[in-house]
Amino acid sequence: MTEEPDFLGQDSDGGSEEVVLTPAELIERLEQAWMNEKFAPELLESKPEVVECVMEQLEHMEENLRRAKREDLKVSIHHMEMERIRYVLSSYLRCRLMKIEKFFPHVLEKEKTRRDGEPSSLSPEELAFAREFMANTETYLKNVALKHMPPNLQKVDLFRAVPKPDLDSYVFLRVRERQENILVEPDTDEQGDYVIDLEKGSQHLIRYKTIAPLVASGAVQLI
Repeated sequence: MTEEPDFLGQDSDGGSEEVVLTPAELIERLEQAWMNEKFAPELLESKPEVVECVMEQLEHMEENLRRAKREDLKVSIHHMEMERIRYVLSSYLRCRLMKIEKFFPHVLEKEKTRRDGEPSSLSPEELAFAREFMANTETYLKNVALKHMPPNLQKVDLFRAVPKPDLDSYVFLRVRERQENILVEPDTDEQGDYVIDLEKGSQHLIRYKTIAPLVASGAVQLI
């Protein structure tokens, strides 16, 4: 009842290549992005291709269900699966919007200083939302509080006022690809840096910024 969607991804050299995924592989990518976004302290790389392909896949499933016999047991099973996919997709997008609202000055600054060819943390729609949210926040602060203060206090630096994502927080992860010589920073000044290997399938509790590049590459999965 499903088709294999085309997915535009990036190869190891940073170029774009078209990859054909099965529906199961597409949903797996969505769930992986969802779990990582839920447990990462910062806003991760945007996955607009995954979102777009999942929405197209849901449309195909709906069209196929309309043509199927209602008394068929498979119809109700596919309905439940569609609702599950919709929940994961909406939860993923809500999680990203919550992070944008929480860290909007830092999200916009990161996007502003992003190098050419570097993956964006924001989709075009999220970027527009973040800019509008910042403008509305500045207008609200000005109308409600700042205009009633002395002239020397009528400016606020939102970049300094809004907390940054805590990259030193600890996260649970499962290793998807074996990694060697991962440098781990000490928890106290008395300890020195040390190196560990991450075996495939193993689970760890570790500081997020230590493994942030591995989350981005897909080598580890936050849990």
